[in-house]
Amino acid sequence: MGIAVGSILAVVWVLLIMMDGRNSTRGSPRDSSRAEEEWKRRFMMQPFRLLIERSGLQDRFQPFVSGLHAKLLVLNGASWSVESTRQFIASIIGFGYAAMAGGAWLSVLSGEDSLLWLAVLIGMIIPVAKWRDIRSKVERRRQDILLILPEVLSKLMLLLGAGETVQRALIRCTERSHDSGTSPLSNELRKANEAIRNGESFGAAMEAFSRRCAVQEVSLFTTTLLLNYRRGGDRLVLSLRELSYTLWEKRKSVARSRGEEASSKLVFPLVGVFLILMVLVATPAILLMGG
Repeated sequence: MGIAVGSILAVVWVLLIMMDGRNSTRGSPRDSSRAEEEWKRRFMMQPFRLLIERSGLQDRFQPFVSGLHAKLLVLNGASWSVESTRQFIASIIGFGYAAMAGGAWLSVLSGEDSLLWLAVLIGMIIPVAKWRDIRSKVERRRQDILLILPEVLSKLMLLLGAGETVQRALIRCTERSHDSGTSPLSNELRKANEAIRNGESFGAAMEAFSRRCAVQEVSLFTTTLLLNYRRGGDRLVLSLRELSYTLWEKRKSVARSRGEEASSKLVFPLVGVFLILMVLVATPAILLMGG
């Protein structure tokens, strides 16, 4: 059975590579990094993208593809395109297919049919695991933004209360941020400040900042800022203070959920250590009783 499955998978793979080779012409790469990218594109991405397009799977799973594209767009920025999403989907399917084919031939060499079913399972798990990883990264990014946003809002209120303008206060918030190199909120806010320096209007820069963050609380913050931007003074500070109460509560809930997540991850190692200690303690007693 392993020979039949492995042969079918290998033949289909070779046919896809040949069909893709007829549709495109490629130049020879000059360095090793480009050669590796070309190898991945030729043998992993393009054949399975052709398979997806010819089979009609792309149209059938269009809602899933759109949701995945939105998540990848949030993680990679505006430079990420629909074409990049299609290549990403083809690559993860290709890696899963390669794992399945390799496991099938490994089962033939070892004579273990169980390896074939394990290879099929791994081939199905790889695309699902990549999708879950993307989703967890987006959620992690949202939580990072929610953890920093109340601090930025507090600094902004203090600077506005001291007489700073809104634009200057935003610049100083990013300059004094202790985690400006790692926080996605600080990075996006710095991009907005650079856009304002380059001549873009304050409203357009803040709207682009809100779209890049793709977090509801950030949208609420930018809306409050734009509505009260021209009024300034105490009215703006009062509106931001009312918003800060909600954001601090959101930060508390995020910190609580992260603490619960960390504690749940410690359960499995502790159970393993407990079982090892039980074996170490009980084994001499059992041996003595048997003797």
